[in-house]
Amino acid sequence: MHLAYPAVLAALLFCTGLYGVLARRNAILVLMSVELMLNAVNLNLVAFDVWLRDTLHSGQALTLFTIAIAAAEIGIGLAIVLAVYRNRGSSDIDRLRDTAETDEADAEIDAADAESDSADAEPHRRAEPAGKSTNAGTTTNAEATS
Repeated sequence: MHLAYPAVLAALLFCTGLYGVLARRNAILVLMSVELMLNAVNLNLVAFDVWLRDTLHSGQALTLFTIAIAAAEIGIGLAIVLAVYRNRGSSDIDRLRDTAETDEADAEIDAADAESDSADAEPHRRAEPAGKSTNAGTTTNAEATS
């Protein structure tokens, strides 16, 4: 058997998987593309093991380890994707820039920015704890926003 046939097939599989990783937005399809790339490596390992006529069959042994690692990777990857899908309702990779809740986090950041802007506008006033005001009849910006 010529070594060129499985090597060309493995290169095509690897390039297809690489395209899938770089171009796809769905997390499940990205995981499938990573599996294609790992299978291309497995094909190369077995092809070179047969071509070299290794008596220990180390290429096939490495292929078994790669299959075990791929199974663990896909199990953990699918668990993460399902957890993200349950929380966010989408498995689109472009929308998942972080795992924090964006609506609540953005509201807290906006509130903190508003408080720091009001503190910068009145530098002569000292920040007081909430609920304790020296002015009995007036309310401050910090009390009004909370």
